[in-house]
Amino acid sequence: MNNAELIVGMLERAGVRWVFGVPSGPVLPLIEALRRSTGVDYVLTASETSAGFMAEAVGRLTGVPGVCVSTVGPGATNLATGVGGAWLDRSPVLAITCTYARAKLGRRTQMLIDHQALFAPLTKGSARLGDGPEDGPKDGLGERGVAEGIAWALTLAVTEPPGPVHLELPEDVALAEASSAEGRRPRPEHADAARQPAPPADAAAEVRRLLEAAERPLVVAGLTFTRSAAPGRLLRFIETQRLPFVTTMHAKGFLPESHPACLGVMGRARRTDVQRMIDRADLLIAVGFDPVEIDYEEWAGQTPVVHLSTEPVQPGTDANVVYEGVGGLDATLDALAALDPVPNRWDAAEWSAHREALASALRPPTASMAAYHVIDVLRDVLPADAILTYDVGAHTHQIAAQWSTDLPHTAVSTNGWSSMGYGMPAAYAAKLAHPERTVLALIGDGCFQMTVGELATAARLGLEVPTVVLNDGWLGLMKVKQERLGYGSSAALLGGAPELPEPPAHYFGVPVRGVRDEAALRSALEWAFDRDGPSVIEAFIDVGPYSETVFDQ
Repeated sequence: MNNAELIVGMLERAGVRWVFGVPSGPVLPLIEALRRSTGVDYVLTASETSAGFMAEAVGRLTGVPGVCVSTVGPGATNLATGVGGAWLDRSPVLAITCTYARAKLGRRTQMLIDHQALFAPLTKGSARLGDGPEDGPKDGLGERGVAEGIAWALTLAVTEPPGPVHLELPEDVALAEASSAEGRRPRPEHADAARQPAPPADAAAEVRRLLEAAERPLVVAGLTFTRSAAPGRLLRFIETQRLPFVTTMHAKGFLPESHPACLGVMGRARRTDVQRMIDRADLLIAVGFDPVEIDYEEWAGQTPVVHLSTEPVQPGTDANVVYEGVGGLDATLDALAALDPVPNRWDAAEWSAHREALASALRPPTASMAAYHVIDVLRDVLPADAILTYDVGAHTHQIAAQWSTDLPHTAVSTNGWSSMGYGMPAAYAAKLAHPERTVLALIGDGCFQMTVGELATAARLGLEVPTVVLNDGWLGLMKVKQERLGYGSSAALLGGAPELPEPPAHYFGVPVRGVRDEAALRSALEWAFDRDGPSVIEAFIDVGPYSETVFDQ
């Protein structure tokens, strides 16, 4: 057994099922080991960036580290964008960069860069497999055998808070014979590593004391809450105390959005409508709030904040934090759910009026089909447990605010990283992870141009995933921002608007249909889901309504 085969065996035992990437010479020993594996498949992507996004989505949706691999130099820099998504969106990922034999490292030569320096700010840890004490990894971990390095990386990736870990694999290390001492299994304590710390002992008592002093408390659920095993406990607390709640974009569906107490998603389309309800509160109970999504200063003002999470409030945060309960969320939520009711002055009728007004404001009048029409059709057609992945742009704001779901991990997007090009690779990864579920990518035309090549990946894998492209001919978010700043429209026109031409018959052999109204969209969705592979629906929409919904101040 060589070290590449050892690595693949350890990945298989850890529950890894796919390795995403693009091959090159230094990657070939690992690919050969994967070819011989019966449990881990190598998935060829069109770019290393997409490989990183697919690994991130797998890690997020399954809890098992997603694995991506690249070659030296440009492969690594491409991969870094996907790894950055896992870093800021808190998903467990193992990123492997295959490089030249160790004798060549440290020299100025073709394609070679310092991978450790590249990935250090984007990962929880970075190491070179096969290093000794003299030339060991720059994080001070010292000499590390291959098995120990893989075990360390897999465990660190899922340790709270989860995130990506980078390993550099020199070609001579990959081909070297694995020592008998390295034949051990990786440490199987991945679940233990992901366990949350002990809860704060006084959390329930402090929350009750503050509830008794408040008139209108409000709950805010964020990214860290999505890693709780007890989301139902928070809902019980909300219902017992008769409290309204809002969520961040990542927390969509972890509390049911059909619930009458749900006031919407903060910081997205019609944000001021949601913010007005937040501003009415005199106590904000932030559960699992991660400021990478939206800083406290952007929405909390000086309203008293209860911060309940696995991590403390960041130093320098200008917020009125009156209690900070740092520790295990699950046990904290158990204690909150057991509290007796505390009266408050909220009126459920005002929640209902807000929900109705918000729904109307998200759908301004338009003479032709808009993004909100497409979203409504999709919500009506897709099953409740369908996984919708979406990309970055004006449509992100609209989808986050309008798309309604009561189930976790059914509205998948990037928020902390917010890189265009995420939606299609994430959809294909979601379909691999959940082949029994309906999966659909809803993306903008700019995002589609960035990742259209991944249609070939989906076709090769036979993934029945429709991609609905919201084609308005613009980088819509930039257009709206320029309008608000009083700038002229420049560098945001993708071409063809307003009279966009019909799409081609196919992209990379994947069939395409263009639609311009809701009836045609419904028909195209029937066609798409009758297919055995991927498809594209180009929905030609009016860019205008974004100006009324995305930035409504």
